Amino acid sequence: MNSEKSITLRRDCDAIEIPSGAHRTLPAGTGVRIMQSLGGSYSVTTDIGAMYRIDAQNSDALGLAVPQEAQNLPAELNESSVREQLKTVFDPEIPVNVVDLGLIYACSITPLQGSARRIDVKMTITAPGCGMANVLKADVEGKLARLPNVKEVNVEVVFDPPWNPAMMSDAAKLQLGMDTDYEPDPRLRVL
Repeated sequence: MNSEKSITLRRDCDAIEIPSGAHRTLPAGTGVRIMQSLGGSYSVTTDIGAMYRIDAQNSDALGLAVPQEAQNLPAELNESSVREQLKTVFDPEIPVNVVDLGLIYACSITPLQGSARRIDVKMTITAPGCGMANVLKADVEGKLARLPNVKEVNVEVVFDPPWNPAMMSDAAKLQLGMDTDYEPDPRLRVL
């Protein structure tokens, strides 16, 4: 969903400022435009140009119905089900999921007691100074915790190796209008 027209917030609304990650309350009457609606949240810009993330539970402030979460969770926990769940986590500024952006460096499933499992993830963000790291980390933790038999989720944000656009999948590059053969100059560190 992308909105060309301004929407007036119907009530005060909790939001996260992008890219700082600071929590804010947008007052009722604020004009916003929806830039993207992916992964259970809305990325909006205000009429004065600031960008925020509004979670789905605040959809009513935008005059929208609160979306019903899909309950199409897999019957079993495996690498494929973890990968598919991670593909439901989106960068709030880029309409591409964290897997296709190349932000997931490692993921493992460890048995605990009985059928319980722990998932450990090493992920990065597109820029080390981005304040949205904890937001994306919490999104990954929350989505993986819904999978069957998952009792613990540990997400570590790492910066080595540094992320660069060459880490994106070809599908992500095409979606963003990039050449699929794009390789950054190895002497440059992309931030």
